[in-house]
Amino acid sequence: MITRRQLLQWIASLGVLGAATAAYAFIVEPMWRTRVTRYDLTPKRWPKGLNLKIAALADIHACHPWMPPERIRTIVESTNALGADMIVLLGDYVTGHRYVTQPVPSAEWAKELAALRAPLGVHAILGNHEWWDDRTAQRAGVGPTVGQQALEAVGIPVLQNDAVRLQKDGRPFWLVGLEDQLAFLPSRHRNPGRRIGLDDLTGSLAKVTDDSPVILLAHEPDIAVRVPERVSLMLSGHTHGGQVRLFGWSPVVPSHYGNRFAYGHVREACDVIISGGLGCSIAPVRFGVPPEIVLVNLGNRSA
Repeated sequence: MITRRQLLQWIASLGVLGAATAAYAFIVEPMWRTRVTRYDLTPKRWPKGLNLKIAALADIHACHPWMPPERIRTIVESTNALGADMIVLLGDYVTGHRYVTQPVPSAEWAKELAALRAPLGVHAILGNHEWWDDRTAQRAGVGPTVGQQALEAVGIPVLQNDAVRLQKDGRPFWLVGLEDQLAFLPSRHRNPGRRIGLDDLTGSLAKVTDDSPVILLAHEPDIAVRVPERVSLMLSGHTHGGQVRLFGWSPVVPSHYGNRFAYGHVREACDVIISGGLGCSIAPVRFGVPPEIVLVNLGNRSA
């Protein structure tokens, strides 16, 4: 029979374990040294002999103390060291929650990202928070957002339902970037029937003018159900892997499809890779989803 003393010791142990777990989730993992998550794959419609290395950064959510400029600088240095052919930025650069000691102005985080270097360039899309946090853009129903202006001011192009044709070793491919699918917050001041997203998948893909392979950048992964086989690879962020992930399952995922598009490599009509991202949204907590830089090796070339 358990004694009162043993019961109290057991309760105290649970309290210590709970405190340690909370400390890890709120302090250690969100500010952990960033890992590199690698994917080696050859998608459908990917031409033989075209080897392409892509580094992807998602959901930076710059703020103090969780993601200050100094930490972004370290992430940039680590990304440059990977020797990627191309670097893509998948949106949500601004603060994503209230639990901050100080925001980081857009000009400051953009200045750090300006140090990214890759032979085929650095290419960006916007996320929902660039729109949600910009009251002027929300009221006007149109950009440019402050985040877009900050990126373009340091020479980083922002793809907004647009396509650019690039070449690696004389082999062409297309990079297509969607505008955000959740750009506008619901408002009683707007027509209730108005679409909240600015994405135009059909119009963007119509700008692809030959049969070279296509890589699609889309901040939110839900659009994957509509992406045709014409696209070889889609890269997304937004979900943060649920920020809490246990045994490959996330209790809460900001997606209409739940864990289907929570994290990692998913095969739909095209290959889809969802980054767990770098920063935090809603609350500064991560458990089982450490901050990551994604490195994709297309054509099965080793890192």
